[in-house]
Amino acid sequence: MNDPAVDVVELLVTASRFNDDRSLDADDLPPRYRRVFWTEHDDDGDEPGGVQRPLTVTESTAKTATGIERPWEAVSDELFTDRDDFDGTLSLTESSMGVSWLLDRVEDDRLLSNPVLAKIAEEATDDPPVTYEAARDETRPIQADRVWIDALLEEYFDEEEDAEMLDLVTVRAPEEIETTLDDLVLTGDQEGEIQKLVTAIEHRDYLAEIGLREIGKLLFVGPPGTGKTSVARGIAHDLGLPVVEVKLSMVTSQYLGETAKNVEKTFEVAKRLAPCILFIDEFDSVAKTRRSDEHAALKRAVNTLLKSIDDISLINDEVLLVSATNHPDQLDAAAWRRFDEIVNFPKPDRQMRADILRVITREMEIGDFDPEIVADKTEGLTGSDLRMVLREAVLEALTDDRRTITQADVMDAVEDFEERDNLKTMDMIDGEGATVAGDGGHDHTHDH
Repeated sequence: MNDPAVDVVELLVTASRFNDDRSLDADDLPPRYRRVFWTEHDDDGDEPGGVQRPLTVTESTAKTATGIERPWEAVSDELFTDRDDFDGTLSLTESSMGVSWLLDRVEDDRLLSNPVLAKIAEEATDDPPVTYEAARDETRPIQADRVWIDALLEEYFDEEEDAEMLDLVTVRAPEEIETTLDDLVLTGDQEGEIQKLVTAIEHRDYLAEIGLREIGKLLFVGPPGTGKTSVARGIAHDLGLPVVEVKLSMVTSQYLGETAKNVEKTFEVAKRLAPCILFIDEFDSVAKTRRSDEHAALKRAVNTLLKSIDDISLINDEVLLVSATNHPDQLDAAAWRRFDEIVNFPKPDRQMRADILRVITREMEIGDFDPEIVADKTEGLTGSDLRMVLREAVLEALTDDRRTITQADVMDAVEDFEERDNLKTMDMIDGEGATVAGDGGHDHTHDH
């Protein structure tokens, strides 16, 4: 359990050092502090907001940054702290004493989450447990914060003129994404593709030097509910990158006269937010539109889309492009060859269903549960389907005033699920994707 005094003193020490050390920038502050000290505009009011010096710690900002209800009470007994009775400002009266007090009480995990504190600790010993560079690498940049994302969108896009386009995209900050890659059940092939991707991002300067720029454009292929969206979000969370999500069917079916422009601006949003992930769902809408004579504006939009995919680059623009389709059979060669990697997301096999069930139920109160037996009875179900089954079992237990579910509850929920009329057409239902990814292989039979 955290000591409230340690939390408040860490904030005071961090703010004091940040104010004095001009070599530090906003990326050195933990995200939990950046949100508190973010300002909408600079002093002149004509530049976008940011974190500006000096950082002033009041009881209000300390409460928000640390979650401590009464910050001053937590540190008032320490000889090195002070409070201004007029404006409630908290400060260090003896900075070196405060630093020594704090370093005696913090663990390595806290140093790793705060580059400013890690730098202080590194200077205080010849053999620091955590280096400043390591903490800096572990702390996501300010470009991934919600406040920064909102400020950038406001700066570059007109609220009225670009309203239609902005309605078509969803921008998620890493802090808003709950799914992590550890929450997902992946196959070796899927894990391998993710690892290659992470390696490419880490070494993109080298790849640029040797002229290997056509990399970082992935196509996820598989039925609804097999984890395509969840994997894209999990990558964004784990890499600390914002994700720009767009459903292609919406782009190609709304605001016909503006469709091509909206496609261009969708890619512009991604480039402005870089480094980020651009996730294009329902990519098969391209093929449907290319075969359609319905409207010339749609064809122009598709041509614009394909050209935009050609022009965007992980190496040059720091944008990872991930597209997903439930209907790979509808894509033509022109669409296939835009991607350097194809990742398969078929429905999970028996062992993966058992593993998925273990992941879903790990936070649940469940007795006498055998996921292997449930896996035997759920052939053909996706990770999303299995989550629905467990949700039904939990709700049924709650109606009986129980918070502990049983194997019988789960098996009854499986039976109910199988009786649904839409089960026979489950592959044709558009979905957001499962929380758990299904089995997969790698398919390179497409035309490059």
